[in-house]
Amino acid sequence: MGYSTLEESLKDLESKGQLIRIKELVDPYLEMSAIHLRVYAAGGPALLFENVKGSKFRVASNIFGTLDRSKFIFRDTLPLVQQLIELKNDPLKAVKNPIKNLRAGWAALKSLPLKNPLKKPALFQEIKIEDIPLIHHWPMDGGAFVTLPQVYTEDVDQPGIMKANLGMYRIQLTGNDYVLNEEIGLHYQLHRGIGVHQTKANKKGLPLKVSIFVGGPPAHSVSAVMPLPEGISEMTFAGVLGNRRFRYTYVDGYCISTDADFVITGEVYPEDNKPEGPFGDHLGYYSLQHDFPLLKVHKVFAKKNAIWPFTVVGRPPQEDTSFGHLIHEMTGTALQAEIPGLKEVHAVDAAGVHPLLLAIGSERYTPYAPAKQPSEILTIANHVLGTGQLSLAKFLFITADDTNQLSTHNIKSYFEYILQRIDLSRDIHFYTNTTIDTLDYSGTSINNGSKVVIAAYGEVRRSLATSVPNCLNNLQGFQNPQLVLPGVMALQAPAFINYAEASIEFTKLDSQLNNNLASLEGVPLIVICDDANFVSENNNNFLWTTFTRSNPSHDIHGIGASFVNKHWGCKGPLVIDARSKPHHAPPVVVDPITNSKINYLFEKGGSLYGVE
Repeated sequence: MGYSTLEESLKDLESKGQLIRIKELVDPYLEMSAIHLRVYAAGGPALLFENVKGSKFRVASNIFGTLDRSKFIFRDTLPLVQQLIELKNDPLKAVKNPIKNLRAGWAALKSLPLKNPLKKPALFQEIKIEDIPLIHHWPMDGGAFVTLPQVYTEDVDQPGIMKANLGMYRIQLTGNDYVLNEEIGLHYQLHRGIGVHQTKANKKGLPLKVSIFVGGPPAHSVSAVMPLPEGISEMTFAGVLGNRRFRYTYVDGYCISTDADFVITGEVYPEDNKPEGPFGDHLGYYSLQHDFPLLKVHKVFAKKNAIWPFTVVGRPPQEDTSFGHLIHEMTGTALQAEIPGLKEVHAVDAAGVHPLLLAIGSERYTPYAPAKQPSEILTIANHVLGTGQLSLAKFLFITADDTNQLSTHNIKSYFEYILQRIDLSRDIHFYTNTTIDTLDYSGTSINNGSKVVIAAYGEVRRSLATSVPNCLNNLQGFQNPQLVLPGVMALQAPAFINYAEASIEFTKLDSQLNNNLASLEGVPLIVICDDANFVSENNNNFLWTTFTRSNPSHDIHGIGASFVNKHWGCKGPLVIDARSKPHHAPPVVVDPITNSKINYLFEKGGSLYGVE
C-alpha cells in the first residue's frame, strides 16, 4: 500500500503490534535516545513519544529498526523496485519480456513528481527551530541534531526537481556558535551530490537554496539514502517505493515537500562556514568539531499534527544497519552488473561500513597458466575503489572462489579462506595519501588517510593455528596473547604514545619473532590492541577495533618486512596496530545516569514493560 503521511504508516504498524505509544513525559535531552537504543537492542517495536518535554510535537523512532518491519512497510512495492533496478542493469530484459515488465515501466512512469497547485500548503503552519523537538543524542554531542533529514538542493545550471539531489546529511540545530532560530549546521561528506550543487553555486557567487524535509511517507526517508544509479531521481524513486507520487510546490523560491511533516528552508553562502559537531556517529565514535557549511534559516514549516522522526547512530549495529539491509534487499546484484567480474561485495557494518569491504571476484584472465595467483581480482579491486561511496573503503579484502561456495557474509569462513591463501610477500597493496571516510579519525587528518587491498587467490598455503603459539607468550612489551579467529591472534601492548615510539616497539617485536617464523606459519595476522580479551571476545569486537583504529600506511607492520622494487611485503605475520591513538575520536557511551532515569518505563506499569 502507499502511505500519504508518516502517521498513516505508524498506525499501520500499530495495528500489527509493531508500534508502542509512550505517554509518559520524556526529555529529548539524552533520555529519548537512551530509550531508543534499549528498544532497538531488544529487537523491539517502533516508538511514538506522545509527551515530549519542551515541544508540542510528537516524536517517532525505530521505524526501520528491523528488516522485517521495513519489508512490511514496503510490502507492495519492493518487487517492483527490484524489477526496475534489474531493468536498469539490463534494458534488453524489457524487450525480451515486454508483458512481464510492463507493470514496472508503468509504475516508474506514474511515479514522476507531482507539483501541487497550492502556493502554500493549507495544512502547514510557520514555526521556529526552537519549537522542534531538540533531540540531544549522546552526552558529548555539540547540540541537537536532525538524524533523518531529507536535504533537497537543485542544480543552478539545470534547475527543477528532475535534476535535484535529495540526500541524508546530518543537520545541527543548536549549540556551538549557531544563532538560535537563525543558523543551523549542514554536514556533508565526500562523494555527495550536494557538494556538486554547492560548487556550481559558489562559482556563480550565488547562495545555494536548501530545503530540509523531515517526516512524510517512509519512502521519502529511504530515497534520501539510496545509492541510486546516475540519472535516476530520488523523488521518482520515492514515488515508486511509496506507490505515491512525490508532491511538491515552491514557496519563496524554495521547493517544499507537501507531504513532509516539517520543512526547513535556508541558504548556504559561498565560503560561509561555522564549527559543527561533535556528534556520536555510526563508526561508534564522536565525529569531532570541524568547519562545515552554515545554513541561514529562511522559514520553518510544520503540519498541524506533525510527527518528528529520528534515529540514533553509534557503534553498529544500530537502526541504520537495517537501512543497509533494506538497500541490499532492493538493489540485489546491481553493483555486480556495474563492475565486470565482481560476484559479491560486503561493506561490513560491524566495522563501521566504510573501513572494511570484503569482496569476491573472478579469475578468468589466464586459464592456461599452471599457477593460480591474483590477476583479475586486482583489476576488480581498482574498479571497486573507484565506484561511488565504495571509494571511501579503507581495507579491501578480495579473493576468487572457483566453487562459488564462499560468502562475504560468513565473515569467519571468509577470513579463513583468505588467510589460508595469502602470500604475505605478494598480496598486500597500499594506496597512500588518499581519501577516506570523513568520520574515520584513524587517518592523518579529516578525509585523509590510506587504503590497502589484500588480494589473495590460489591454492591453500597453510593450515591456520587454532591455539596460541608458545612463541607469543613471555614477549617483552607485549602480553596476554589471545586467539581471535583461526590464524588471527590478539596481543596486548602499552598505550600508544606516538609513531616514533611505535616504530621502536615493532622493531623489538620483529627481533623477538623473526627467529620463530616456523612456529608462526599458521598465524598470518596479529592484531596489537589495548585489550586482547575484548578483541577476542567476539567477531564484532575484533572487526570494530581492528579496522576503525588503524591507518594502513601507518599501522600495518610485518615480521621480516622488506621492500622489493617499491613493493612492501613480509616473511612472517602481518601485524596491525589497532590501539587507540591520541588523535582518535573518543567512543560513544550512553550516560549511566540517564540510563537509570529511564528504567521506570521498562518496569511494571511503564509503557515499555516487557520489551527487554
